[in-house]
Amino acid sequence: MEKNTTDPWEWGKYTNSVQAVEIKAPNGTLYCSGQVAIDANGQPLAADMNSQLALTIRNLEQLIAEAGYETSGIVKLNVYTTSTQEFFTDCIQTYQAWIAKHGIKQATTMLEVKGLFGGLTIELEATVVK
Repeated sequence: MEKNTTDPWEWGKYTNSVQAVEIKAPNGTLYCSGQVAIDANGQPLAADMNSQLALTIRNLEQLIAEAGYETSGIVKLNVYTTSTQEFFTDCIQTYQAWIAKHGIKQATTMLEVKGLFGGLTIELEATVVK
C-alpha cells in the first residue's frame, strides 16, 4: 500500500488530521461500524466522556486487530459526539495521544449529534487499509 496525505493549509498541522488521504494499491479495506463505550456484556458505560472515549478506543482497536488490520492503517475517522465543546475540553488529550501513539494520519469528520445509544456521548467510525 502507498499512502499519501494532502493538507494544503498551514493551520492543518494543528488539527490532528489531514484534509485528504490517497491510498494506492491497498491489500484490503476494512469499514468499521461506529464503536462506542460498551463493555463485553453489551452494557453502555455510564461515565464521563473521556472515560467513554478510552473504552471506545479500546473497542475500536480490538475490532481492527481481530479483523487482521493495524490501528495505524486508519485513513478515515468519523467522530460523533453529543458535545464538541466537552470533547475539546475534556477528551482532546486522550484523543491526541492515541493518534500520536499509532502515527495515524487520517481524514476526519466530527459531528455533534443530539444523542447516542444508551446515553453514550462519543462514537468512532473508521475506515482502515492495509
